Amino acid sequence: MIETRGLEKVYRSGQNVVRAVRGVSLEVADGDFLAIIGPSGSGKSTLMNVLGCLDTASSGEYLLDGQNVTGLTRDGLARVRNRKIGFVFQNFNLLPHLSAVENVALPLMYMGVPLKERLERAEQALDRVGLYQRRGHLPAQMSGGQQQRVAIARALITDPPLLLADEPTGNLDSFSGGEILRYMLRLNERGSTVVLITHDDGVAKRCARRAEMRDGLLRPVK
Repeated sequence: MIETRGLEKVYRSGQNVVRAVRGVSLEVADGDFLAIIGPSGSGKSTLMNVLGCLDTASSGEYLLDGQNVTGLTRDGLARVRNRKIGFVFQNFNLLPHLSAVENVALPLMYMGVPLKERLERAEQALDRVGLYQRRGHLPAQMSGGQQQRVAIARALITDPPLLLADEPTGNLDSFSGGEILRYMLRLNERGSTVVLITHDDGVAKRCARRAEMRDGLLRPVK
């Protein structure tokens, strides 16, 4: 699903040079569940942005689901994101003025799916995460754990082959965070490929594979 070769991300500001990602070579197979751990500032979120086609590497090569995405234009990266990647973020990133079903349906709107079909599919996705009865609620009317489940339903609405989760339990209490992790593990058991960024070693230990990011370098954890 993911193959990177010598991936680098360099930021320059005047004469200051920051190597946020340093020569990362990584393979993630279909159906894998990889946790990337590391302290704040280690480069793990920068790596996530590159893997999610939200940013481009300064050098190196990146193949996603067999497609070389290195050097794609902004529009090309957007098409790849729409077709192949679902995102789950720490802050949920739900639009506050839209209901749960409308938030979940958003990716289908960008793909040009007719309104009736996208709302039907969004309701089905909410049912899969146990929130069908909350489909008309605004984010402010739901708990943090419920909002994150809405975000997961939105990430899965296009049936992407890859799910990227950046600190998905970071803003949740231990009970809600445990629920979200168990749900993601079930998704993986059903065949979803998952890459999860976390600072919580307890969360990482539940995943099939772990790697640690420090100073822009990625190393496997046994």
